[in-house]
Amino acid sequence: MIIIENLFFKYTGQTPYTLSGVNLLVPKDSYISIVGNNGWGKSTLLKLILGFLSPTTGTIQIKTNKIGYVPQRQEFNSAFPITVQEVIYSYGKLLHMKNINVCEILSITQMQDFKNQLVGDLSGGQYQRMLIARALMGTPDLLVLDEPSTGVDISSQKEIYKILRELNKNKKLTILSVEHNLYAATESSSMIYHLSDGKGHLCTPQNYLKEYIAKEGFPHA
Repeated sequence: MIIIENLFFKYTGQTPYTLSGVNLLVPKDSYISIVGNNGWGKSTLLKLILGFLSPTTGTIQIKTNKIGYVPQRQEFNSAFPITVQEVIYSYGKLLHMKNINVCEILSITQMQDFKNQLVGDLSGGQYQRMLIARALMGTPDLLVLDEPSTGVDISSQKEIYKILRELNKNKKLTILSVEHNLYAATESSSMIYHLSDGKGHLCTPQNYLKEYIAKEGFPHA
């Protein structure tokens, strides 16, 4: 689904590189979490994959143009009077979808009962489930998430990762997620991509627990 080869990136014309010699293969139907300390290039790599940034050198190949994206930051002013169904419907119009079944889309993330609720009144977990539902419009082949459990309570985190696991296993949706929640990453992912000082290493969740956490402890969020 994604092939990254010998990727280097820096924000300025000066060294050091933010990312240095990154190679990553994201197979179809996989669920890969990108982990590592703050400042080690996780969000930068995500922006490069999404095309928000361009590599200094190296290549990124994405085998689909049907990508759903769940950002980390809040997009809606809490005082702005927009409902959940209005968010979903307006995004569907942007995608030029002819038949927009709001309830069907929201039911994927168990948000259909909140369709008439103002976005500003949603809890962190409800808001995130709305964004995931929105990202699934147009039936993407690849779902990209930036720290999906940020600002979400423990109970809602469990709901979110259950939804993601089901999408990956039952719907065969390829998932790539930047993670600070290492417990969720090791429990949910098929593979872990560990970034350290701009360099990456792909391993199984079991090997990640042995290779990194046992030696260094959990990286800081």
